[in-house]
Amino acid sequence: MTPADVPSHRYAEGMATRRIVLGDAHVDRAEANKTDFDEPFQELITEAAWGHVWSRPGWTKRQRSIVTIALLAALGQDEELVMHIKATANTGATQDDICEALLHVAIYAGVPAANHAIKLAKQVYKDLAAAEKTA
Repeated sequence: MTPADVPSHRYAEGMATRRIVLGDAHVDRAEANKTDFDEPFQELITEAAWGHVWSRPGWTKRQRSIVTIALLAALGQDEELVMHIKATANTGATQDDICEALLHVAIYAGVPAANHAIKLAKQVYKDLAAAEKTA
């Protein structure tokens, strides 16, 4: 292994945080599906988003989760929104937290954005509850 192959401290910290928040199964799937095309992007988000932002002191994973969900809802990023709502099982953000965040989205980003996000959140929570019953 060459020095260029050794991950940076931020990358290693980001990967650990990413696994805590999204879960090993999700990260393992993303890593297994990584190609030469998207490898630079995967490295970027692992180091920048997860290593720099999500790993910072000052806010809990719960707080970061709530803010991230509100931003994703406001931006209409459905796939990422669903992923982060599922991740609340790992971050400690509650359904009440997410409801409050989406009320803010309605006021500051628009009712249609919040309405759609609420629809997605309800489906995620329904699916999670069904999975718990079968587990």
